[in-house]
Amino acid sequence: MKGADRANLSRLREETLAEEAASSTEPLSIRVSPHGYLTALLLSTFLSALLFYLELDIAGFAVFAISWILIPFLALGDKIIFDGKRLIRSGLVPRAWNWFNRSRRQLRLYDIEQVETQAIRAARRGGNIFYRYRTTFRGKGSCLTIASGGDDFRRILPSVLTKLPENALDIRSAELRDHLAEPKEVLTRAEFARIPSAEVLEGTMRAAVRHRIDKDQGIRPKSNEDEERADELQSLANELRLSGYLLQALEAFRRALVLRPKDARLIFEFARCLHSWAGVSKDRRLERKAIAALRLSERRAGQDTGLLNQIAESYFQIGDGKRAGAVFQNVLDRFGDNFAAARGMAELALREGKIAHVIHHFASANRAAGTPSLRRWSRNETDYFSRLHDDEEYMEMEIGRVNLLETVETSKGTALRIAFIAFPLIIFGLIADDNLVADIGWAVSTVSLLIWVGLMVTGRMLSQRIPYEIVHDRADH
Repeated sequence: MKGADRANLSRLREETLAEEAASSTEPLSIRVSPHGYLTALLLSTFLSALLFYLELDIAGFAVFAISWILIPFLALGDKIIFDGKRLIRSGLVPRAWNWFNRSRRQLRLYDIEQVETQAIRAARRGGNIFYRYRTTFRGKGSCLTIASGGDDFRRILPSVLTKLPENALDIRSAELRDHLAEPKEVLTRAEFARIPSAEVLEGTMRAAVRHRIDKDQGIRPKSNEDEERADELQSLANELRLSGYLLQALEAFRRALVLRPKDARLIFEFARCLHSWAGVSKDRRLERKAIAALRLSERRAGQDTGLLNQIAESYFQIGDGKRAGAVFQNVLDRFGDNFAAARGMAELALREGKIAHVIHHFASANRAAGTPSLRRWSRNETDYFSRLHDDEEYMEMEIGRVNLLETVETSKGTALRIAFIAFPLIIFGLIADDNLVADIGWAVSTVSLLIWVGLMVTGRMLSQRIPYEIVHDRADH
């Protein structure tokens, strides 16, 4: 990167930071994902069509008009607001639900126990992947979710995550906190850095990333300018990766690795990017290369417990539980009690069905927890699994709940598919003027959708753990 380009890039960053600082004192808000409202709108539209078919025209028109006016109005007013100290769910529907069941519609920052982010591949265009992120905040039995899709998400998410403890975030949330940026700005930075487009890189990237990164290649940084360039390339690579420009991100990582071939964190971030591209392109050789890079980063992590825990979490995400357990245990053996490592070991033990080990590791996590919210969460997990271990009746109830929840989730998909299969019968009956076929289609689709709605409500109820007090009440009686 030339001096003029670097100066332009620095000026662009300063302007962005100045804008963020100017707006940091104002409450931030983001609209809640409209999936629930869209579902309600589709169901009400179906109901109005059914009423028209039954020649109840006034009722059908009323349902159609009210739903298409009221539901969008409710959706536009349903937001999550961040005032610097808490997340608040606004809107008429959350207020009514809060009044009905006395649930919480706000979550203070110091009450947040876990933050989890899901990355969903929304679309692919050439060598670029368009991701949609869904970040969920949990604490004190409350759950708030925000989804990407605009500038509001890029403003509110880092503002919240920077105020939370590291151990409350999963690896994707931590990456979004540090590297989430506006895609157009990221592409501008890539142009300044002379990173070719995805179309240019697609034919040559596989060969470029198959070089052995465990050997010293290129020139080690010998000046502050080389160090700054390596830092800029690393930051740019992460921003490109989170924006979905995987090929350009790999090229930026490759250039940074030429300057710093033994940087453990740089190798780790390169490995995660390469594994994502291997999954998109379905290339097993690149996937093996990514895993090899993860192991190289593990060997060079040294005393960096944060990096070692993230490496173990990455192993866990790609399905290598054995290796993840080895890294977590290595952290515990070398550095003593560590919240993230103990929590990881508990999750691995839970996957293997070793309840006694789960209890032990959650108790260790409780001792190492650095905030009241993490201590509360780990203590609750310890108590829950201790009750499962000690009370057979409670364990049977919870196993039954989980099995029933799995059945409900499977049945939901089946009911929805049956409803969609019945729609062509309705259309065919109406076009062919065959009342029998149309009646069958309406009956099957109506019953299927009613069952689907009932299963959705049942699934929400079953997703909550059974209070242990119920067992005591039954024993007393």
